[in-house]
Amino acid sequence: MITAKACSLSGQSERPLSGRSSRSLSEQLGVSLGTVGKASIVLQHAPDLVDPVISGATGLNEAYATAQENKAKANSAEVQLARLREADPELADRVVEGDLTLAGAWAERTARVEEDKRERRVATRLLDEVVPLLAQARGTRTFSRYDPLYASGAPITRETIAHAMTALGEMDQVWQERDLP
Repeated sequence: MITAKACSLSGQSERPLSGRSSRSLSEQLGVSLGTVGKASIVLQHAPDLVDPVISGATGLNEAYATAQENKAKANSAEVQLARLREADPELADRVVEGDLTLAGAWAERTARVEEDKRERRVATRLLDEVVPLLAQARGTRTFSRYDPLYASGAPITRETIAHAMTALGEMDQVWQERDLP
């Protein structure tokens, strides 16, 4: 462990005990390659345990187990952040900036997805009710029979018709873009 720490402090490489240096250290010190590997993992993922291992207050195997847990947590957080970055870069940026925890970001992402689903359901139901009825009136005398006196809500005006035509044009454009039937 002392040698691992010394290699790390001397800045020999980014991963001080990798490849040939691990093998040569193992041979020079007369310890197994596995022991050198464990020391390297502790050095990288539980640096706060290096001095307790050196002093004998903590065993290498115990420190290694903690380092493995830390490594798994770090990898898990990194993977989650990468997935979040793909799904919602703005939320990932807020996590990196410290404005939001990773768990909080995923909760917000889940809420956004659920809200989007709800909005799509509402929009679909509305269009399912309105558009087929309007289409049924095509080619009939329905429009010529309209009488504002019998309107159940606000009477239909030319402005309302213009907005409806604009909405149908927008709907047609979206259907074309999405290649819907």
